[in-house]
Amino acid sequence: MAIPVMILGESGSGKTRSLKNLNPKEVILIQPIKKPLPFKALGWDKFDGKTKTGSVLRTDDYAVIKSVCLNAHKKGVKYIVIDDAQYIMLNESLRRVEETGFKKFVDFAKNYVDLITSIANCDSDIIVYFMTHTEESETGRITAKTVGKMISQQVCLEGLFSIVLRCFASDGRHYFTTKTSGVDCVKTPEEMFEADQIDNDLLQVGNCINNYYGIS
Repeated sequence: MAIPVMILGESGSGKTRSLKNLNPKEVILIQPIKKPLPFKALGWDKFDGKTKTGSVLRTDDYAVIKSVCLNAHKKGVKYIVIDDAQYIMLNESLRRVEETGFKKFVDFAKNYVDLITSIANCDSDIIVYFMTHTEESETGRITAKTVGKMISQQVCLEGLFSIVLRCFASDGRHYFTTKTSGVDCVKTPEEMFEADQIDNDLLQVGNCINNYYGIS
């Protein structure tokens, strides 16, 4: 089964850094917005559509992303990372900025939800990380960033995930939290992780998830 995982964090909190211990031969990194990796990126080569080689794919096309997730296991891929995932929605909103009316906001929400649910329904044993910026509501609640209140009022994106981690950087240390602070939407299945704070390492996170669900 495919497992979508949301990784929340402010810019600079270490979301992309958490990829550094992954083997690029086992990963497809999807970048809706092109940006350099914040670590020595040996082996993280641009994806070549003709030879089907490489690890880094620049796209924000929903159909392409769904196809990649559906077929990734055929090339030995264990992890897909969408970094930063909210730019898929943002880029679509910018392309449709001249449109008026409420329908386009419904489309933004529907397209994003369809992406998550299609991944969850995929039969291949892969983990798909949605790296997502955060935003703070008027009441101080920390949630996944979208393109506006109309989207947030329609759907709770975090509710579509069973695993939501939050990324922090403090005093030179990078880490994930596995349980809610009371103002955020962090959540993990019972006993999946041993501590409330774990290393900023998607490889370790993936191992814990696979062990929990018995995926070899």
